[in-house]
Amino acid sequence: MTDALDVAVRLLLVFVAFLVLPLVVGQTEHKVMAHMQGRLGPMYAGGFHGWAQLVADGVKFAQKEDVVPKDADRRVFQLAPAVALLPYLLVLVAIPVAPGSVGAVVDAGVFFALAVMGVGVLGSLMAGWASANKFSLLGGLRTAAQLLAYELPMLLAAASVAMAAGTVSLTGVLDAFEWWWVPWQIVGALVFFVAGLAELQRPPFDMPVADSEIIFGAYTEYTGLRFALFLLAEYAGIVVLCALTTVLFLGGWHGPWGDDGLGWLWTLLKTAVLAFVVIWLRVSYPRLREDQLQKLAWTTLVPLALAQIALTGIVKVAIS
Repeated sequence: MTDALDVAVRLLLVFVAFLVLPLVVGQTEHKVMAHMQGRLGPMYAGGFHGWAQLVADGVKFAQKEDVVPKDADRRVFQLAPAVALLPYLLVLVAIPVAPGSVGAVVDAGVFFALAVMGVGVLGSLMAGWASANKFSLLGGLRTAAQLLAYELPMLLAAASVAMAAGTVSLTGVLDAFEWWWVPWQIVGALVFFVAGLAELQRPPFDMPVADSEIIFGAYTEYTGLRFALFLLAEYAGIVVLCALTTVLFLGGWHGPWGDDGLGWLWTLLKTAVLAFVVIWLRVSYPRLREDQLQKLAWTTLVPLALAQIALTGIVKVAIS
């Protein structure tokens, strides 16, 4: 296989995963929430276990009128959903699934992934500003404030793993991984995962969106498929966050029985379990207030992440 064909095949596989996995997470969320909260609606569409609920949602969004507010900045308004969604595709390209199975090897993969994920907030800011709606604008600003608060602990937690592995390459982190890292880096893993949920505005950190209230944050004025793209961006973000947590803190393709050629399966299983946890948290915890959200980031997560970095430095010095 030529180099060009190899790259094309890898990128095609990543693109297929990007199209399929977020939809699987969305369908799973319907079913898990239906069981946990006794919801009957998602269990009816299509008959057995509501298998067609996702199809029904897609048809519903496709049938809705695509409305652009009269005073909106039309070009920015229409571009915002793509800006919110595409960064997760770029991050997915750099995440290794199995030995030799990665869309593109990025030497600074850890920082590349976090930097590109942060670009997604521009989609919310663009949506809020371009909607010509003060509630949308406030929602976009709240989203940006939340990102600024939680980007720091997320970066510090990832830096701890990079220190332990001696590299900022995602593939390099997995090559250096040892199982005794799991209890050693568990605090950093919790900080990274919680901060990632806040960046995605997932419950209990969905204060800027507040979907159960009368508004929907920066996306209040969106309808139809454009609104669906914002939802798809959320589910794509769940996939990316869970995959990154798996790679950085849970050993990625490493299984309990050594390298048996099932590395891709271990990566997918760990990612799926974490995605289930994301859904579980949505069902289990109420939404935080703005002051509680900021307090958690600056008084709890940042100190914990700094403590994890200090512990990593001590352990590295002790074993060197």
